[in-house]
Amino acid sequence: MSAGRGGTRAHHAVVVVGGGQAGLSLSWHLTRRGVDHVVLERASTAHEWRTGRWDHFTLVTPNWQCRLPGWAYAGADPDGFMRREEVHAFVRDYAASFGAPVREGVEVLRLAQTGSPAFTLDVAGPDGPGVLTADAVVVATGGYHLPVVPAWADRLPAALTQVHSSQYRCAADLPPGGVLVVGSGQSGAQIAEDLHLQGRTVHLAVGSAPRCARFYRGRDCVAWLEDMGTYDIPATEVPGGAAAQEKTNHYLTGRDGGRDIDLRAFALEGMQLHGRLTGLTGTTLEFADTLAGDLDHADAVADGIKDAIDRHIAASGIDAPVEERYVPRWRPPAGPTRLDVADGGLAAVVWCIGYRADHRWIEASVFDGRGRPRQNRGVTAVPGLFFLGLPWMHTWGSGRFAGIARDAEFLADRVEEVAGAARERSAS
Repeated sequence: MSAGRGGTRAHHAVVVVGGGQAGLSLSWHLTRRGVDHVVLERASTAHEWRTGRWDHFTLVTPNWQCRLPGWAYAGADPDGFMRREEVHAFVRDYAASFGAPVREGVEVLRLAQTGSPAFTLDVAGPDGPGVLTADAVVVATGGYHLPVVPAWADRLPAALTQVHSSQYRCAADLPPGGVLVVGSGQSGAQIAEDLHLQGRTVHLAVGSAPRCARFYRGRDCVAWLEDMGTYDIPATEVPGGAAAQEKTNHYLTGRDGGRDIDLRAFALEGMQLHGRLTGLTGTTLEFADTLAGDLDHADAVADGIKDAIDRHIAASGIDAPVEERYVPRWRPPAGPTRLDVADGGLAAVVWCIGYRADHRWIEASVFDGRGRPRQNRGVTAVPGLFFLGLPWMHTWGSGRFAGIARDAEFLADRVEEVAGAARERSAS
């Protein structure tokens, strides 16, 4: 059946929007249960893993944690970290393993609740525009859609190359000269390291992102945290509530077998660290006097994680090697800093300050004032409309492969109920 050639209509019990690991995980469950469904992907299956990452990208979670429904990492390096191409292949192979009904190149332009059938989707694809209807729709497009750059970025000199982290691939793609990386979350810290290792002069505007040690007391910290049940704590029970969920992820890397990212060590090696970027006066970038506090905060978070691991080891009677704690080797000078774009040898800026969700194509009253879906474990107040693959959808682990698998299993039951009820109504 086509995606709607010439405006023709096609109906499915369930339409899943998004052909990444989240949509495929749900598709696996629906396929096993015999639920009629289709997965719509505007580009190609798992394309974000191939096109939305830089050349030296690796997962920050170890390979053994890559678990999807009916599919798990089976390579020779379970404690290693898959590169961009390997993750792309892992997810595509998963889709092929159960014949996922993915229609590539089909974009959903509009989703509306229309009664019976419950939803109508206007689509565009290789066969032209069309319309699909469904009893249930699962939005599995994630929450990272629109790259964020400051409103004043267009006031920077035209000669200065600007790219978002989603566009960065390697140092060679940028013009010769210094590079300013703005943001020190996972992407910013790793891109700054990537540029640094390739011999570029790097300025890094450091934010409030916390950090985590890669290894501690003989194991990857992720392994300790999984054993401790950290990734299983429901979002509603996380200390700090919604504010804690808004915080940037801890920075570390899986590159070269995995290691810490120590911004202080980078400073000793020549990277120029600054506080938070506050704006532009003329051709001069201005940074707040926040660097020392943010570095100390990141270290404190890393120490707090180690404290929790120590308590777990002691309470469980685990025989683990003792390890000396990290001691900062560099402290920044006090005061704000400035960087003249014209005179400072700067050639490029890489914006690593995140994304905004874009659900403007969905016509349903399920969003809060910031455009985020109101949902409980993916279930919304609109019967038959679900979300999957969002950060903190249920737990901290919801953003990881294994967490997505658990969320998908839970949601599959609810989706099947809606599809089954619709089938019974049509038969009566």
